[in-house]
Amino acid sequence: MSEARRVDLRSDTVTHPTPAMRQAMVNAELGDDVLGDDPTAKRLEAMAAERLGKEAALIVPSGTMANLISLLVYARRGDEVIVGSQAHVLQVEVGGAAGLGGVLLRAAHNDERGRMDLDEVRSMIRPPAQYGPRTAAIFMENTHNLCNGSPLSASYTAQVAAIAHEAGAALHIDGARIFNAAVAQETTPAELARDADSASFCLSKGLSCPIGSVLTGSEEYIQQARRIRRTVGGGMRQVGVIAAAGIVALDEMVDRLADDHVNARLLAEGLSKIPGINIDPALVQTNLVFCTTEGIDGNELVSRLRERGVLSSGSPQRLRMVTHYGIERADVEYTVEAVREVVASLS
Repeated sequence: MSEARRVDLRSDTVTHPTPAMRQAMVNAELGDDVLGDDPTAKRLEAMAAERLGKEAALIVPSGTMANLISLLVYARRGDEVIVGSQAHVLQVEVGGAAGLGGVLLRAAHNDERGRMDLDEVRSMIRPPAQYGPRTAAIFMENTHNLCNGSPLSASYTAQVAAIAHEAGAALHIDGARIFNAAVAQETTPAELARDADSASFCLSKGLSCPIGSVLTGSEEYIQQARRIRRTVGGGMRQVGVIAAAGIVALDEMVDRLADDHVNARLLAEGLSKIPGINIDPALVQTNLVFCTTEGIDGNELVSRLRERGVLSSGSPQRLRMVTHYGIERADVEYTVEAVREVVASLS
């Protein structure tokens, strides 16, 4: 890897906390969160609930655990949950729904913008019967990671919620990057989560915290989630050290997500002009940039870029680059030029 420059675009999870976060973590007032007396954790949870328009909230170690907890709140062993075919909970959470919860995941097709076809979702709802699993919930993702980081609208969410609620099922939003979705659509996370029974978001992605996610929902839902958090080993003690960074993130790091979106679009536009790289810049609305290669080995491209200090991720056929706090326009320009040079050398 180049020692002269490092542009880490593998994920927005590689961000480091801001100086203000580090100072807040040092000065955080602490208690024992499992015993219910960490004041900083309580403050973050109150802020998170307010931002997403819910009654209560709960800090957890990760987005994967947030999804697992929600599955266990809504579904009994043998129940079924409808998810998108490219959903994070289905594709990259190591089968936790089945392995730990005994919950079946039934996949509806995601289009390139992360939407599930409403008629297909409706048709997948199980009728009450002795021989079929119960449809316990629908899970949707906003933004949708594997579908170009696409933001989903409040009106679309309302339609999915109506299908779920008509069937007596719940709707959960895996909102790992829901603040990105809100900024991209010039709305609020509360509006995007309005019709959902619960929603989560990650502190450790675009918001740049070192660790943590937050679940939000009704008081009853959070009470159950708190109990299940302990069951799966997610109870933390002086969690205010983490929560302090989250408070700074909600106060200071949301509006700047627009800069990441601008940089992502610039990156997509630059890549689209390179022969052998296939990408539609119009699909890039937040901070995730996906492209495919034509006539070029994707693994070799990633390896050669790494030698130039540019880190990316993805499969051999599909590369992902993610803009985030710490990535500036100059880094984007450097990346585009590095890709151009590597592609030329491999063609």
